[in-house]
Amino acid sequence: MTQFFSTQWTRVSTVAAITILLAACGKGQQAAVAPAATDKPATPPVAIVDGTPISRDAYDDYLKGLLRGKPVTDVTADEKNQVLDQMINMQLIATQADKDGLEKDPDVATRIALLRTQILADAAAQKYVKSNEPSDADLHAAYDAATDKTEYHASHILVPTKEKAEQLIKKIKGGAKFEDVAKAESTDNSKANGGDLGWFTTARMVKPFGDAVKLLKKGEFTAEPVQTQYGWHIIKLEDTRDAPFDQMKVQLSNAIMQKKFQDYIEGLKKTAKIEKKL
Repeated sequence: MTQFFSTQWTRVSTVAAITILLAACGKGQQAAVAPAATDKPATPPVAIVDGTPISRDAYDDYLKGLLRGKPVTDVTADEKNQVLDQMINMQLIATQADKDGLEKDPDVATRIALLRTQILADAAAQKYVKSNEPSDADLHAAYDAATDKTEYHASHILVPTKEKAEQLIKKIKGGAKFEDVAKAESTDNSKANGGDLGWFTTARMVKPFGDAVKLLKKGEFTAEPVQTQYGWHIIKLEDTRDAPFDQMKVQLSNAIMQKKFQDYIEGLKKTAKIEKKL
């Protein structure tokens, strides 16, 4: 069985983009039970265990959780059958739990209630997101107001020691071409391109590297080696630009929705009676 089926299923809500992480471990056990009536056309169950159907929707949902974003097309027929066997086993065990009256156990009842709350909160959050997606005007306004949209085009030379980096800095100051030194001396994969790292935002780089890039002017390189967990860097700034709008749309949308959803929660709090008793 492939690795993604060997780990415990943890489902991360699509609302993770707005900082809501609702773990739905155990949802598969509920899903194995016959679903409540809906307006969707009935589809044949994928299995029937002692008269209890396991619906196609429940199976698809459980499989999706196991895949954690990987495409279903990557799953072999044998793996799909193993997932079904898991659900059948869960249904058998859940049925035995019903016979044993475990639903009345205080710990079990608490977990069931918590799981119900999580699922409903997740559904409500997703409904809110779908109903309040930012407009194109909202996104453009956020882009214009953004203070962290600068992209940097830089090259670097990575070596294991400060002494080696200092030697190479002297060599470059003496007239050696930065890209030639990178090709000859750098231990990073970018050496094949003369150390060229392409365009990036500082958020994508470790902090010492990002901080050093911000201080450089176009065409300059660091006069002192910059240390990160990867080693010692000599960094050259090639150019800067504002990140293209289309490239930032997802980031901007997430930020807007995070703010909107937080405001929504705060609004709910204002009309709720909340008593903390920890």
